[in-house]
Amino acid sequence: MSRGRRLAVTGLGAAVAAAALNAVVAALARAAGVDLEVTGGEAIPVSGIAFVTVVFSVLGLLIAAALSRWSDSPVQWWLRTTVVLTAVSLVPPFLAAADAATAATLVTLHLLAAAVVVPTVARTLRTPA
Repeated sequence: MSRGRRLAVTGLGAAVAAAALNAVVAALARAAGVDLEVTGGEAIPVSGIAFVTVVFSVLGLLIAAALSRWSDSPVQWWLRTTVVLTAVSLVPPFLAAADAATAATLVTLHLLAAAVVVPTVARTLRTPA
Protein backbone atom coordinates (compact mmCIF):
# COMPACT_ATOMS: atom_id res chain seq x y z
CA MET A 1 0.00 0.00 0.00
CA SER A 2 1.37 3.43 -0.90
CA ARG A 3 2.23 5.97 1.80
CA GLY A 4 -0.60 8.24 0.62
CA ARG A 5 -3.17 5.47 0.88
CA ARG A 6 -1.80 4.37 4.27
CA LEU A 7 -1.93 7.96 5.46
CA ALA A 8 -5.53 8.34 4.30
CA VAL A 9 -6.76 5.07 5.81
CA THR A 10 -4.86 5.38 9.07
CA GLY A 11 -5.57 9.11 9.39
CA LEU A 12 -9.29 8.72 8.76
CA GLY A 13 -9.37 5.91 11.31
CA ALA A 14 -7.65 8.19 13.83
CA ALA A 15 -10.10 10.99 13.01
CA VAL A 16 -13.09 8.72 13.63
CA ALA A 17 -11.52 7.39 16.84
CA ALA A 18 -10.83 10.94 18.06
CA ALA A 19 -14.40 11.98 17.21
CA ALA A 20 -15.84 9.00 19.07
CA LEU A 21 -13.64 9.68 22.10
CA ASN A 22 -14.60 13.34 22.09
CA ALA A 23 -18.29 12.49 21.78
CA VAL A 24 -18.07 10.16 24.79
CA VAL A 25 -16.16 12.69 26.88
CA ALA A 26 -18.54 15.50 25.89
CA ALA A 27 -21.55 13.33 26.78
CA LEU A 28 -19.97 12.46 30.14
CA ALA A 29 -19.24 16.13 30.78
CA ARG A 30 -22.81 17.05 29.92
CA ALA A 31 -24.10 14.28 32.23
CA ALA A 32 -21.86 15.72 34.97
CA GLY A 33 -23.54 19.10 34.59
CA VAL A 34 -21.29 20.93 32.12
CA ASP A 35 -23.67 22.86 29.87
CA LEU A 36 -21.27 23.25 26.89
CA GLU A 37 -22.86 26.64 26.16
CA VAL A 38 -20.91 29.33 24.36
CA THR A 39 -21.64 32.88 23.19
CA GLY A 40 -25.35 33.57 22.98
CA GLY A 41 -26.29 30.72 25.33
CA GLU A 42 -26.21 28.15 22.54
CA ALA A 43 -25.22 24.66 23.68
CA ILE A 44 -22.80 22.72 21.50
CA PRO A 45 -24.39 19.36 20.63
CA VAL A 46 -22.32 16.22 21.18
CA SER A 47 -22.80 15.33 17.50
CA GLY A 48 -21.43 18.77 16.59
CA ILE A 49 -18.32 18.11 18.66
CA ALA A 50 -17.78 14.81 16.87
CA PHE A 51 -18.36 16.40 13.45
CA VAL A 52 -15.95 19.28 14.06
CA THR A 53 -13.34 16.81 15.36
CA VAL A 54 -13.53 14.88 12.08
CA VAL A 55 -13.45 18.04 9.94
CA PHE A 56 -10.35 19.47 11.61
CA SER A 57 -8.66 16.08 11.67
CA VAL A 58 -9.20 15.75 7.92
CA LEU A 59 -7.76 19.23 7.43
CA GLY A 60 -4.76 18.03 9.42
CA LEU A 61 -4.50 14.99 7.15
CA LEU A 62 -4.37 17.29 4.13
CA ILE A 63 -1.47 19.12 5.77
CA ALA A 64 0.23 15.78 6.47
CA ALA A 65 -0.26 14.68 2.87
CA ALA A 66 1.28 17.91 1.61
CA LEU A 67 4.22 17.53 3.99
CA SER A 68 4.65 13.92 2.94
CA ARG A 69 4.79 14.92 -0.69
CA TRP A 70 6.84 18.11 -0.57
CA SER A 71 9.02 17.94 2.55
CA ASP A 72 12.27 16.10 3.12
CA SER A 73 11.38 15.77 6.80
CA PRO A 74 7.59 15.44 6.99
CA VAL A 75 7.49 14.00 10.53
CA GLN A 76 9.40 16.93 12.03
CA TRP A 77 7.28 19.46 10.16
CA TRP A 78 4.09 17.58 11.06
CA LEU A 79 4.98 17.68 14.76
CA ARG A 80 5.97 21.37 14.66
CA THR A 81 2.84 22.32 12.77
CA THR A 82 0.46 20.33 14.95
CA VAL A 83 1.98 21.61 18.19
CA VAL A 84 1.43 25.19 17.00
CA LEU A 85 -2.09 24.49 15.69
CA THR A 86 -3.06 22.64 18.86
CA ALA A 87 -1.80 25.54 20.99
CA VAL A 88 -3.77 28.00 18.86
CA SER A 89 -6.89 25.82 19.17
CA LEU A 90 -6.75 26.17 22.95
CA VAL A 91 -7.45 29.91 22.80
CA PRO A 92 -11.03 30.07 21.37
CA PRO A 93 -12.68 28.20 24.26
CA PHE A 94 -11.64 31.07 26.52
CA LEU A 95 -12.84 33.71 24.06
CA ALA A 96 -16.25 32.11 23.50
CA ALA A 97 -17.79 33.61 26.64
CA ALA A 98 -18.16 30.13 28.09
CA ASP A 99 -18.11 29.33 31.79
CA ALA A 100 -14.97 27.77 33.27
CA ALA A 101 -16.30 24.19 33.14
CA THR A 102 -17.24 24.51 29.47
CA ALA A 103 -13.90 26.12 28.57
CA ALA A 104 -11.99 23.41 30.44
CA THR A 105 -14.02 20.69 28.74
CA LEU A 106 -13.44 22.18 25.28
CA VAL A 107 -9.69 22.47 25.95
CA THR A 108 -9.67 18.84 27.10
CA LEU A 109 -11.48 17.78 23.92
CA HIS A 110 -8.92 19.59 21.75
CA LEU A 111 -6.05 17.92 23.60
CA LEU A 112 -7.68 14.48 23.39
CA ALA A 113 -8.17 14.78 19.64
CA ALA A 114 -4.57 15.87 19.20
CA ALA A 115 -3.37 13.02 21.42
CA VAL A 116 -5.10 10.52 19.12
CA VAL A 117 -4.47 12.01 15.68
CA VAL A 118 -1.00 13.57 15.91
CA PRO A 119 1.04 10.52 16.96
CA THR A 120 -0.92 8.19 14.69
CA VAL A 121 -0.23 10.35 11.66
CA ALA A 122 3.41 10.84 12.72
CA ARG A 123 3.90 7.06 12.86
CA THR A 124 2.37 6.73 9.42
CA LEU A 125 4.63 9.44 8.03
CA ARG A 126 7.66 7.59 9.46
CA THR A 127 6.75 4.42 7.59
CA PRO A 128 8.79 4.09 4.38
CA ALA A 129 6.88 4.54 1.13
